[in-house]
Amino acid sequence: MLNILLTLIFPFIPIWMYGNFMTVADSQQSGCDASRFPVCFLEPKVLGEKDDAAANENQNDNSGFGNYNIFPIDKAQASGLMPIRINNVSDVKLWAGSSVAIDADSGTILHYEDGRKRTQIASLTKVMTAVLAMEKIKNLNEEVTISKEALNVAGTVVGCPTSTYCDGKRLTTGEKVKAMDLMKVMLMNSANDAATALGIHMAGSIDQFVDMMNVKAKSLGLTDTHFCTPSGLEIDGQEDQCYSSAYDIARIAAYSLRYDTIWNAMRIPEGQFYSTDGKYVHVLKNTDLLLNTLPNCIGGKTGFTPLAGKSLLLGATDATGKHKIISVVLNDEKRWDDMKFLVNWIGQNYKWQ
Repeated sequence: MLNILLTLIFPFIPIWMYGNFMTVADSQQSGCDASRFPVCFLEPKVLGEKDDAAANENQNDNSGFGNYNIFPIDKAQASGLMPIRINNVSDVKLWAGSSVAIDADSGTILHYEDGRKRTQIASLTKVMTAVLAMEKIKNLNEEVTISKEALNVAGTVVGCPTSTYCDGKRLTTGEKVKAMDLMKVMLMNSANDAATALGIHMAGSIDQFVDMMNVKAKSLGLTDTHFCTPSGLEIDGQEDQCYSSAYDIARIAAYSLRYDTIWNAMRIPEGQFYSTDGKYVHVLKNTDLLLNTLPNCIGGKTGFTPLAGKSLLLGATDATGKHKIISVVLNDEKRWDDMKFLVNWIGQNYKWQ
């Protein structure tokens, strides 16, 4: 009888992303405390995960995912409503190298395609940098002194939307800027120098901040993530050590929803900020093309390096505005069209009850 009940309810049980996870070994050692975990499964599967082990070899092996308990440790964070797929429709296939969409409240996976494939994620990394800024900087109005090391980065920087084109004033060595302004330009413009300056300000050096990022990733139970820089730029010769997955990034983004400051910054279309002495002015411009074209969009983050390809993280709500959805597409030449299609597909094919 129990097996029949589990078969019926299992597809509707959420994959939870908050806090630590209990491994099979932990559950056996502790006797699987029923006060914390209603049921103990030896090998729970992630919803949508492929069973073919050959599909992801070596670092992309998915077999280890079955070691995690799927029930929430902190039930207070769940809304009590679960997303249910209606019309018995099949999952969609996108152009992306990998993609995931999750219900931010319950952790239920709404769309999944190679979601645990380890790959470079470029500037989607900056969401983790923003999370740590919220947790480590006591006052976001405090001054950050721009160091030469922070400016020694490639790609998009303050005043230069690309590595070959500048249309505004760049940051200068010794300039003092509010941490909040660096947060905005990091999330809106994807400025690598701003992310690096924040990391150095928080930890004292890039390496120490990267250690901080990876400790935080481990505390969130992220098993397919290893950060290399505050900005998401890969390190020459160590590119294979800089990676995450669509599923892990979605979990970081869902965690970041507890900080309105991050998502409010993502929604700013454009603006400007000054150095604290008023001497320099810098332009802000959002890179998210769906911000004003997708009515239920609550914010997003773009990413690109030649190795990572074009990627996009987006937060949106369902039609009622009550439920937040996090979607991630990685290495996707059609990221704007795919993301818009995915968000609309979820809205048409899921209900919360």
